[in-house]
Amino acid sequence: MASTSAEIIAFLLTISGWVLVSSTLPTDYWKVSTIDGTVITTATFWANLWKTCVTDSTGVSNCKDFPSMLALDGYIQACRGLMISAVCLGFFGAIFGLVGMKCTKVGGSDQTKAKIACLAGLIFILSGLCSMTSCSLYANRITSEFFDPSFVAQKYELGAALFIGWAGASLCIIGGSIFCCSIAESSPSPRRGYAYNGATSVMSSRTKVHNSVPDKTPPKHFDKNAYV
Repeated sequence: MASTSAEIIAFLLTISGWVLVSSTLPTDYWKVSTIDGTVITTATFWANLWKTCVTDSTGVSNCKDFPSMLALDGYIQACRGLMISAVCLGFFGAIFGLVGMKCTKVGGSDQTKAKIACLAGLIFILSGLCSMTSCSLYANRITSEFFDPSFVAQKYELGAALFIGWAGASLCIIGGSIFCCSIAESSPSPRRGYAYNGATSVMSSRTKVHNSVPDKTPPKHFDKNAYV
């Protein structure tokens, strides 16, 4: 019962993390920068993995898609690939997680379902690592440009999408670790064998009692005439 509850908690954690990771991919604010006037914010610059935009004080946004994938910076291409991999891995992990849970009717025996659940946990951990690496790589580029005094272009700060991605990756890793523990809980505990020596013990005890009783039969004395 405890193992089933742990698997349900792990499934909820991993699905929540996968949803957060999936929502991070199209989110606008991966990095953001503002130009403040004397009274109001005059312009807000923001960008994600697909486009860069500017929003003025009236709320009108002008966006520009990245012209070519081959002309992109290497870190953006790497972040795209890692995030897409994280979403795909989370999808297959959810399927294996449903099959491997004990509360479902598919998947075979408990031993087989435990192995499938462990595989789902490994897939979710890999998905979380991909998302964590992508967000950390993007954040490292932002912080390195922000604190570089020789960088004279527009400087950005960390956007909300990065924090959502880190949170989703953490949930996937935690839930996947719980799934991996289910194979240890489902492994059968070894049983020690005991040989039954009941009959031998009874016979040996009877033999001991018989040998311990002294023979009270009087000795026979034969005289000489007995051999004639």
